Amino acid sequence: QVLLVESGGGLAQVGGSLRLSCAASGRTFSTSVMGWFRQAPGKEREFVGGITRSVGDTVYADSVKGRFTISRDNAKKMLYLQMNSLKPEDTAVYYCAARQSVFHSSVASQYDFWGQGTQVTVSS
Repeated sequence: QVLLVESGGGLAQVGGSLRLSCAASGRTFSTSVMGWFRQAPGKEREFVGGITRSVGDTVYADSVKGRFTISRDNAKKMLYLQMNSLKPEDTAVYYCAARQSVFHSSVASQYDFWGQGTQVTVSS
């Protein structure tokens, strides 16, 4: 069991930055592949990126590549999403998720645990 709580969302200007955090509890965080997803109003949940459990290998959606960076601290049971050069289309509720696997996945249904989400709004 992994409990996830996101924080750090809010209002940012176009071109600005935000850093999201995801605090995990439970003994399996360090063995979980972690992912960030987002969901804008009227749209399906979208994969943002993910990070493997030990090596820290990352993958990103094309829409955020070069602007967003995912990292994790297994000792603190924390997951991070650094978002730079924000655009209005980044506006969404952002979710962290955990997957009991060694492999990345961009498919939401393949994740086992989810946080409650944090709102990010990018305004011009």
